[in-house]
Amino acid sequence: MMSDALDDAKLSAILVHPLRPTKVILVDYDPGWPSRFARRAAELRKILGGRARLIEHIGSTSVPGLVAKPIVDIVVGIDDPDDEQAYLPDLETAGYDLRVREPEHRCFRIGEPDEPVNLHCYPPDHLETRRYLAFRNRLRASEADRDLYAATKRELAKREWRDINYYAEAKRPVIDEILGRAGWRE
Repeated sequence: MMSDALDDAKLSAILVHPLRPTKVILVDYDPGWPSRFARRAAELRKILGGRARLIEHIGSTSVPGLVAKPIVDIVVGIDDPDDEQAYLPDLETAGYDLRVREPEHRCFRIGEPDEPVNLHCYPPDHLETRRYLAFRNRLRASEADRDLYAATKRELAKREWRDINYYAEAKRPVIDEILGRAGWRE
């Protein structure tokens, strides 16, 4: 999300809805998550057509064996996410709720409460898109890094958070450490 230290003012500036205090609930890996992704990916291809230049399953639910919040994360490569009129009405008509609006990034939610999905829209070759994919691939390939990340998440899940974005930000140091071992350079 943001590279500077996150605070309520910065977060409120990008959130469409107010901050939502939360307790993170982690569950064991569910082998049904790839199927949930596949269904949503097919739906997104119908909704967006050629506007979706990339559709990838990211986040912990995309890593077999990894503990996760039971929310499937998807990144869609849209040439210009800031041009909302080119795609946002179609996503909203399909039930996607806009949650985050920041330069070159929009985040939506759909499927609550039974099959929640976070949809991140970035340009296809955006730095964050590449980071998501490199991190996912490293966790798939390294049991040690997968275990480290799981332990970090479990420890952080013991706390209550003013908003889920603070939890995400608290994971950033271990994510950067793992990406460093993967040879990631921005």
